[in-house]
Amino acid sequence: MNVANMANQYKNQQVMTASPADLTLMLYNGALRFVAESIQGIDNNDIQKAHNANIRAQEIIREFRETLDMQYEISKSLDQLYEYMEFRLLQANAQKDKTQLEEVKNMLQELRDTWHQAMKLTRGQRAAGN
Repeated sequence: MNVANMANQYKNQQVMTASPADLTLMLYNGALRFVAESIQGIDNNDIQKAHNANIRAQEIIREFRETLDMQYEISKSLDQLYEYMEFRLLQANAQKDKTQLEEVKNMLQELRDTWHQAMKLTRGQRAAGN
């Protein structure tokens, strides 16, 4: 078995055993990685790589939107933010515009960091309660 297959098996195992909170964090990390790859593709004049990575980031943002529980007020705000990010990704892809990609990257980074902090706080509260 080669290293790539072992890495894929390990990644699949991580996903299959992850909590919903951990999966969300993985998705944020993935979106950030794909936006960075799209920027790199533009930098290297690799338009196909930029396009493919941008599409993958859009798919993750769409997944975030589709899984929001709209009974909460914050979900409506997040939906608007995700919609804006998806629009910016579409525009960035059409125009190969790194400025728009950087904007989305910064928003995703902030959401990811906030999510990670909330996970730490929740786990700390659970540990203190046990």
